[in-house]
Amino acid sequence: MRFFIAFIAFVATSAAARAADCDRECLRGFVTQYLTAMVAHNPAALPVAGSVKFTNDAVQMKLGEGLWKKASGLGTYRLDILDVRQGVAASQVIVEEAGAPVMFVLRLKVADKKLTEIETEVTRNRAEGAIFNIDSIKTPRKEMTMVPDKSQLATREEAIRIAQFYPAGLKTGSFVSVDAPFAPDAYRIENGAISAGQGCSRAGCENIKTQTIMKHPAITTRVAAVDEDLGIVLLRMNFGDTGSYGPGNALIVWEAFKVYGGQIHAVEAFMRVMPATTPSGWD
Repeated sequence: MRFFIAFIAFVATSAAARAADCDRECLRGFVTQYLTAMVAHNPAALPVAGSVKFTNDAVQMKLGEGLWKKASGLGTYRLDILDVRQGVAASQVIVEEAGAPVMFVLRLKVADKKLTEIETEVTRNRAEGAIFNIDSIKTPRKEMTMVPDKSQLATREEAIRIAQFYPAGLKTGSFVSVDAPFAPDAYRIENGAISAGQGCSRAGCENIKTQTIMKHPAITTRVAAVDEDLGIVLLRMNFGDTGSYGPGNALIVWEAFKVYGGQIHAVEAFMRVMPATTPSGWD
């Protein structure tokens, strides 16, 4: 038994070491490589493992299908979330498809300098996204890209715990009841539209913690990436069927939380309406 436990520990340590051999610039480079190859319609340009798995909108496909078919350019917006410890590079990007801008989420898993997992989601219009204010998504906000002082950064585990207050509040229908630790000036942007904080146009939404929200009793959550240098936790969430997006539908949301100083300072999401029963393909 002790030999078996030692073997498992060795395997886990070896996997972590393989992931960690790709630093932040290495991971960022993989995102750039992927986007460049996609626009060039050349999946052969990517260094992929033989067992690589690719999903587009939660559907497993052959690499080169999906958005690859009509990708025609890149916009000016790109927010990278780099998880060196897990060898994961995630990004929220504006991409052009046949000349039209679309919202694109990308998650790459890197091991031994090769891509082993590729997960993507595309939102093309308001019908697909419920909200689609894409013209306002030009460059990442400074709140997301600023590097907090190291003394303000939480541990990985603590950052995840703090971010999870958000889906907990959605589940109960109140951020107050779960005492979500939002900073006084915290804001939320969904598909380019300010839905909480300064600049929000709806009554009562200026304060993200006290604003009225509906219950999401069936919400499910997966941690997609943790950028321990920027203090960003990326959650992939299925909001569940709330009767708001057509029969049997739910919002599938990639929500990035800026966490430092023990508080959530910003929430930015790319999202798409899909059947509530849609599996992530990576659970």
